[in-house]
Amino acid sequence: MKEQLEKVKQDALAALAAAKETVDLENIRVKYLGKKGELTALLKQMGKLSAEERPIIGQLANEIREKLTNEIESQKKKLEEVKLEAQMQAEAVDVTIPGRKQKLGHQHPMYIALDEIKDIFVGMGFTILDGPEVELAYYNFDRLNAEEGHPSRDWSDTFYFDKDSRVMLRSQTSPMQVHAMETMELPIRILAPGRVYRKDEVDATHSPMFHQVEGMVIDKNITMADLKGTLNAVMEQLYGKGTKTRFRPHHFPFTEPSCEMDVQCHKCGGVGCPTCKGEGWIEVLGAGMIHPKVLEMSGIDPEVYSGWAFGMGLERIAMRRFKISDLRLIFENDIRFLEQF
Repeated sequence: MKEQLEKVKQDALAALAAAKETVDLENIRVKYLGKKGELTALLKQMGKLSAEERPIIGQLANEIREKLTNEIESQKKKLEEVKLEAQMQAEAVDVTIPGRKQKLGHQHPMYIALDEIKDIFVGMGFTILDGPEVELAYYNFDRLNAEEGHPSRDWSDTFYFDKDSRVMLRSQTSPMQVHAMETMELPIRILAPGRVYRKDEVDATHSPMFHQVEGMVIDKNITMADLKGTLNAVMEQLYGKGTKTRFRPHHFPFTEPSCEMDVQCHKCGGVGCPTCKGEGWIEVLGAGMIHPKVLEMSGIDPEVYSGWAFGMGLERIAMRRFKISDLRLIFENDIRFLEQF
């Protein structure tokens, strides 16, 4: 049996010397030292030995087991060191190579314009409000004096979710004016920016999704002069002193009297070009004195209080602010365009 034990030892040592992976070492351990391994199988035959031979063979078997166990651990450390060295070589970094310059992002031009508008109105004592983009027609139309049959309520203009035309993507941020009248104490000065949706064809100045900024003031003795003075002051702060504006009579169901405000075209200086459709002016907002019916529906006495409201397209404000000729550039995310800002 001594010769058999020596053979097991030599075979195991030869296998260990040839091992290339740690998994090979585990297979060798199981083959020679496991419960069903070759060394264990030999030790099960010790019952056939004489009483004098058993201690000698037992001691030799233990020495071989200890020798192989130590050799497996030693070989395992060597293989792990070789593997670690190879990994370090593969992942080595040449610190002398110049690093890659990281590009930092920045604000989108439209949101630069929005922050400027917010700062202007907050400085005038306005509160910024935010509201849901999915709205009830009750707030988007009914409470704003746009009764059934009004063109803006048509399916060709508005995105509805239900067949009864009661739930919709808001077509304006005006519902926030109604929410404000319901929940805030008088006097009220609010600014409501946000995304709105209309079924407009995409062109240089239109998009089915765009951003709107609406403002409203309700107090005693508010007049059209307050509206015009405020909006002219805002445009001068946005575009510089001496900015040319004009007010044109218009009709909105929720204001009376109503008007539209234009700013002279930044592209052609009023001569006429594709951006302003040859008119020399670009419409930036609609406005007017809040209709008495709108005040009454919100429980405000129009004999005591009056107010004005306006709504402007944020994209058009940004176009004028940064002299952008085509609204589509704002949404296309062309890095060559955005890097200019």
